[in-house]
Amino acid sequence: MRTAVLSLLIATASLARPWHGIEPGVSKRQNVVKKFGEPSKTLTQNGKEILAYLGKEAIRGTEQAQFRIDPATQTVERIDVFPGPKIDKEAVESTYGPMCGADKKRDDCYLKRVSEDFRTYFHYARMGLAIFFNEDGKTVHSFIFQPVKK
Repeated sequence: MRTAVLSLLIATASLARPWHGIEPGVSKRQNVVKKFGEPSKTLTQNGKEILAYLGKEAIRGTEQAQFRIDPATQTVERIDVFPGPKIDKEAVESTYGPMCGADKKRDDCYLKRVSEDFRTYFHYARMGLAIFFNEDGKTVHSFIFQPVKK
């Protein structure tokens, strides 16, 4: 079941990890609306437009998905995905890759980090992917897809 759920959440690898065909830094607002329909909510936060899909408009496999749009270029800057089913650490590692060892140049490994609000996350830097965990430290809270910082 976890593998089936993760397959809904992931897409093929590229410079910035796309999600359901929407690639941060490349895809446009119109691509999101064409693919998923009108959002449940549209907000403005820190000068960016947020398209939120939740409730009956939630995208399959999610409780909520948010697309941050640059209003000047209409480009998707970031995708935040909050999975519906529980996804554990082992499923994440088997799908995206293990913790980086001595060979940190691998494309499919993560560094374990702690956010400013003390939340544990796995940072797959070469994929433009951060996976935040719930307070239990074992299950996924959210996936953040954004362009790879060079």
